[in-house]
Amino acid sequence: MNTVPIPRVVIAGTNSGVGKTTIVAGLLAAYRASGHGVQSFKVGPDYIDPGFHKIASGRESYNLDSWLVPPDTLPTFFASMAGDADLAIIEGVMGLYDGGREGVSSTAQIAKQLGAPVVLVIDCKAMGESAAAIAMGFRDYDKDVDFKGVILNRLGSDNHERMVREGMEKIGVPVIGAIRRDDRMHSPERHLGLTPVTEIDPTESIATIQHAVQSMVDLDALYKVAASAAPMAAPVDATKGVTKRTKIGIAYDEAFSFYYPASLAALEAQGAELVYFSPLKDSTIPDVNGLVFGGGFPEMFLQALSENLSMKQSILDANERHMPIYAECGGLMYLCKHIHDFDGNVFDTVGVVPANCVMQQKLQKVGYVTATAKRDTLLGNTGTTLRGHEFHFSTMEPTIEEFPWAFHLEGGRKPQSYDGGYATNNVLASYLHLNFAGSLEGAKHFVDMCEAFGNTK
Repeated sequence: MNTVPIPRVVIAGTNSGVGKTTIVAGLLAAYRASGHGVQSFKVGPDYIDPGFHKIASGRESYNLDSWLVPPDTLPTFFASMAGDADLAIIEGVMGLYDGGREGVSSTAQIAKQLGAPVVLVIDCKAMGESAAAIAMGFRDYDKDVDFKGVILNRLGSDNHERMVREGMEKIGVPVIGAIRRDDRMHSPERHLGLTPVTEIDPTESIATIQHAVQSMVDLDALYKVAASAAPMAAPVDATKGVTKRTKIGIAYDEAFSFYYPASLAALEAQGAELVYFSPLKDSTIPDVNGLVFGGGFPEMFLQALSENLSMKQSILDANERHMPIYAECGGLMYLCKHIHDFDGNVFDTVGVVPANCVMQQKLQKVGYVTATAKRDTLLGNTGTTLRGHEFHFSTMEPTIEEFPWAFHLEGGRKPQSYDGGYATNNVLASYLHLNFAGSLEGAKHFVDMCEAFGNTK
């Protein structure tokens, strides 16, 4: 088996909110500025953090998730996505040992599967030597994790930094970086977390953290940590020799931006040519044989989406012609008849799905789920099982009695069993987020359906 060196490091945290995304963006920008090709990854199903990675590194960022992508294929997937980069930086999710039930897709699990060393970010605000006790606990909790050091964040002064460093010296934990508090290193948030980069320009804040990282993190030491990782099996190009056999329209704009790049690449590997369009700004769908509406924040753009009558009509016309239409979460909401916003205002949306979506003040579903098809769908026949993730504040309320539920779902952070989604011969819309890189049969089935539709035109 051929192997290749892939310098790689996981930037983990003690918990959510310690500054992982900010620091990773600064690291990516700093290494890029020094002439390194740096490839970023994000552990878990997050769509928003990778957008900040992309701006900082100049490359697409890829998700690493052992639920959405089978664990045995993850190293090959990672090596393929790392490509020709000089360095791979992997941002963790939540705390180092947090994930789905029983640690599924935790940062620690991913780090071990990839043989990647770990550097822990600690928010040191209002703490001194206690930071060393935290580091020692994380280092010793699982000896199989290759714990290589810490980055201290939100330090207040030279004396504060000295106290924390002394504690780390006592336990033999290397300090890779020590970053001072700076309110400019912040990105706006909303109900699903950070605001996507499709709606804001984080260039200035990324430049600020880049300069901080360049002066406060030992970039050479961090690279040596990454280079200590063992070689990996050489990647294989899945798209080599693939013939494009059908065109698929991808809704992409400020309202619909939640796509895993690897998921779209999986469609391309099955022979799809992807054509991007904007439900917000374009007047009609493009000349394609299938449509994909990803997740996002349609609830923040309801006036514009509702008033784009020609776009809505072109989607309805495509549905009347039985064009395959696949939608996830925000895409499902848009395809419903109406969306009720957080204030109770009602907006007319497309109307392909005979249901209304209602925004709620509390998170309705979150977590990994297994979906079993209750009928034949665009992704497979009755009984097909898919692994996905749900995270939404809205509820879908059917407007017809005999509603064609797409899936029976099991799982979630609070384990539940329920029916969800909408499926007809040509439409599949649900709250389920998938990564087609881990559902290759589903990707093939969808592309096949789009090709078959194209052959009838």
